[in-house]
Amino acid sequence: MTIAVSTTPGQPAAADWVRRLPEYLAIWVPLLLSAAHLIAFTLWTIWISFTPSTLVPVSGWVGLRNYSSVAASRNWQIALDNLLLFGSAFVLLSLATGLILAILLDQRIRGENLLRSIFLYPLAVSFVVTGTVWSWLLNPGLGIQKLVRDLGWTSFRFDWLIDRDMAIWTIVIAAIWQSSGFAMALFLAGLRSVDADLIKAAQIDGAGPIRMYRRVILPTLWPITITVIVIQLQFAISTFDLVRALTNGGPGIATQLPALVVYDLMFQRSLLGRGAAAAVLMLLILLAVLLPYAAWRYVQRRRAIDA
Repeated sequence: MTIAVSTTPGQPAAADWVRRLPEYLAIWVPLLLSAAHLIAFTLWTIWISFTPSTLVPVSGWVGLRNYSSVAASRNWQIALDNLLLFGSAFVLLSLATGLILAILLDQRIRGENLLRSIFLYPLAVSFVVTGTVWSWLLNPGLGIQKLVRDLGWTSFRFDWLIDRDMAIWTIVIAAIWQSSGFAMALFLAGLRSVDADLIKAAQIDGAGPIRMYRRVILPTLWPITITVIVIQLQFAISTFDLVRALTNGGPGIATQLPALVVYDLMFQRSLLGRGAAAAVLMLLILLAVLLPYAAWRYVQRRRAIDA
């Protein structure tokens, strides 16, 4: 039997390219369309933020007037204060909760797979569902307060949902419940990848469990810790559906966040230009988190290559 083999230079590569064409089309076409959509609407939003647009987009130039109006508004100032409080509490507490859960699961306990599934389950639930369920639990007339009072403790109070000072903490609680499993999964993967020789060396030196975690294991988790912080901060800055479902920004505007201000200006007050300016300000806050992280990752990669 004679096997025909092509000797034309480049022909095998061309045949391989044709064979893999469906894969390229399936991957690159959606990616390029998504990138074009993202860039086009970002540029359109920036342009609208410098126009006097209200209900519909109009041409014109108002400079930074929309930005100054948004920055001077009480809604935006309260939203920034809430973002600072919510972002700090959410990131730190979800980080601590995820790390503690990961350390406990790393002890090779029975039922680890079941517990891991339970802790990861909230990730499968949308933020709208999470906000709705927690609004039922925290509602004084339906949830925890009513249950405890029905059991006989008639003076029990847990009305944070309608308390202007405490309502923001209800969002923190729901967000931690939703995201701690994500932090736990990353930390657990990091704990399982620690070099066994380091642990053995520490044990030979007489290090106890607490000292081993503090001096040997946890320092190796810094890259994962920074990644979790950046991802959680990104979520905190763009949080909308959780607050919308849980408190709708209330009571009053006590739990207002920047994304709700954008929604309010654009779709409830029909101030398209100001809403676009608020959206651009959100983008700048997000870039203030992502750009230093990208620079840090670049430096880390360069050091790894040069080492």
